[in-house]
Formats: sequence, C-alpha cells, structure tokens
Amino acid sequence: MKNREANVERNTKETQIVASVDLDGNGVADLKADLPFLEHMLEQVARHGMMDLKIHARGDLQIDAHHTVEDIGIVLGQVIDKALGEKLGINRFGSSYVPLDESLSRVVLDFSGRPGLQYNVSYPRSRVGEFDVDLLQEFFHGFVNHAKATVHIDNLRGANSHHIAETIFKAFGKALKVAVALDPRNLNKIPSTKEKL
Repeated sequence: MKNREANVERNTKETQIVASVDLDGNGVADLKADLPFLEHMLEQVARHGMMDLKIHARGDLQIDAHHTVEDIGIVLGQVIDKALGEKLGINRFGSSYVPLDESLSRVVLDFSGRPGLQYNVSYPRSRVGEFDVDLLQEFFHGFVNHAKATVHIDNLRGANSHHIAETIFKAFGKALKVAVALDPRNLNKIPSTKEKL
C-alpha cells in the first residue's frame, strides 16, 4: 500500500506553519502553537483519528489568535488533501457522535471536492481560559476550503464550553478516521459515480 503521508509549509506575514500527517499512523501528536487549548483539541483529532499529526506554528499572537487558528485549519486541510492524493479507495464519507458528560456533538463529512461548512454550535461562554471559542468556526472554515470537503458540525446539547468543543474535535477526528479509511474492494476506484472528486 502506498504511504499516505504528506508535509506542508505555509509562511505569511502573519504566520509560519509546518505540518505533516500520516493517515495510517498511531494517533501520535506533535503540536506547538502557543495556544494550549487548540493544541489540546488537535491532540483529540490525532488520537481519535488514528493519524500521526505534527503542527508547529508561530503567529502574531500579540494581536490575537485569529490568524494563527485560521491558518492552522488551512494547513491541516492542505496536508490531509495532499496525503489523500487522488482519493483512490477511500470511504470518502465519515460520521461520528461523541458525548462528554452533558455534551453531545455530531460531525458528518464528505471529501467531495466541494468545500462547505455547516456549523451549528452555541457556546454558553465565549472563552475557555484565554481561548476565544468563536475562532473554532474559523479553524473549520480554513479546513474545509483547503481539504475540499463538506463538513456538518452540530452540537446537539451541552452546558460547558470546554466539553462542547472537545466533543466536536473528538467527533471530527473519528469522522476523519472513517472517511480516509481504505475499502479493500475499491482500492483502484474513486468513490464517485462521476469518477472524479
């Protein structure tokens, strides 16, 4: 089987980011972004997505975290898209429900080639520690635009902003794991009747 690994580097006036992914890894995360809460969320993606993920980012945090969070989403989308290549044999679709105490979230995704985000989440508090949870939607916008994926994210219930965010990222990781998995019956086929994604 071909290695499904990729590396991406993004350098702008606002951020400098290097990332790598192994879609068939063991859930190992190597994360440095000076944003502990986002690092905690990305660790959930790696662990529950069973992919090895490295993201090292420096950004203009003296302004705020917006550029860094959005650009990490962009780079994650780019590196996963690159690792998927032609998308031969992948399941393409993935979904997951994840609970955490009182919170329950659902993520459904499709590596359709058509970027789209439906983000139906309300947080009872605007911050978890110092982290502005509004930025999580920007992260997912960056991801879908560069992974060329359709992603639906719904928080079904929850009273704790940390729990809500964590259920979303765990469900995202688990949905990714399903969508990028290879179907041994279809290894030389693109999962579309159009035969192109």
